[in-house]
Amino acid sequence: MWLRINPRSATPVYQQMIDGVREGVAKGILKAGDRLPTVREMATLQGVNHNTVAKAYRELERDKVIETLRSKGTFIATTDAVPNRQEKLENMKLRINQLIVEAHHVQIPPERLKQMFTEAVDMWMREMEENQA
Repeated sequence: MWLRINPRSATPVYQQMIDGVREGVAKGILKAGDRLPTVREMATLQGVNHNTVAKAYRELERDKVIETLRSKGTFIATTDAVPNRQEKLENMKLRINQLIVEAHHVQIPPERLKQMFTEAVDMWMREMEENQA
């Protein structure tokens, strides 16, 4: 399955689910209109409480990543609108700044940090291309 939950991770399970769906969409593994398992199906597949899945689905729906259609199921959203775009950009800048500070404290020079970022973006792009093929 495209979603892997690590019960030993410090990241809460519902957040791992949110991140996994977002990553699947970003990499093209999940496409607009794809049906997701129901809350109960996903809970069974992942071996987690259905309330955990429901919480993840609610947040994904609030962010317009997924949409639930009564009696039909839950699907990857078909909208191209990005809700709260400016807020999300500011949040990204804050997280990037936190990475820069962390890199400083573990003595990673700025040029190495740039190289790491470029390598990560390049790898991401290769994975996206593989998923498109």
